[in-house]
Amino acid sequence: MARDTPIRALVTVLLTAVVCSFFVSASVVLLRPIQLNNELLKRSDNVLVLTGLIPAGEQIGDEQLLDLFKSLDARVIDIDAAAPVPEIDPWTFDGRAAAADPDLSVTIPAGEDIAGLGRRSRYKTLYLVWKDGELDRVVLPIRGAGMWSMIYGYVAIESDFNTIAGMVIYEQNETPGLGDMIAKPYWQSKWVGKKLYDAQGDMLFRVAEGPVQAGAAGAEYEVDALTGATITANAVTALMRYWFGPGGYGPLLEQWRARPPQESTTNARETT
Repeated sequence: MARDTPIRALVTVLLTAVVCSFFVSASVVLLRPIQLNNELLKRSDNVLVLTGLIPAGEQIGDEQLLDLFKSLDARVIDIDAAAPVPEIDPWTFDGRAAAADPDLSVTIPAGEDIAGLGRRSRYKTLYLVWKDGELDRVVLPIRGAGMWSMIYGYVAIESDFNTIAGMVIYEQNETPGLGDMIAKPYWQSKWVGKKLYDAQGDMLFRVAEGPVQAGAAGAEYEVDALTGATITANAVTALMRYWFGPGGYGPLLEQWRARPPQESTTNARETT
């Protein structure tokens, strides 16, 4: 039997490393589309519930859900420029990761950081919903510091870029039984029909300090308080006022009110 030598052992180790590296790389390449679809599927649940495209109570399979999600007019927007960024793929762009990337994010001045973000991505993916050639609503991502951790959600606004069509909080860690009411459909349903801005364009929306009485002054800008969760309620008000204010989507929405966006046929992905 041939005696093992240091060179032969080194060659064996190198060959093993090359073969393992090949299989790992191949697995990454082959599994990437599956991973992307899984990520899109998780995102689609939160976005589609706000689009009005799924009839209430209807159950649809994952494949149909993903196809419907990919048919949306998704656009990456440069927040500071209030302009679309067509060179960024809205289906692969990760806004959360971008917020931590110095090249893709900005530091928010302390005096303007009412939502406790620290940094925010320069870009956000928005979802425009069209019906019969007319803009029906836009779904926009939001986030901000809660009592214990970051709160993540989406808000849908109607084509007047002022009326709330729906909202969802999909990630939070607020106090069980108190602050976590922000994730309950019952409380979220109270947002529907509320206004963000007054006639002068001032952002007035907020979580009230008590029950909102229909017809009361300012009621159109308020949702019911969160009993025993003042810090969480204030956090939600703050994140809404940041994202729909001058440092967030405010300039874009003002621009769209003057010159509404046109339906795009280039961003929707093939669903076959």
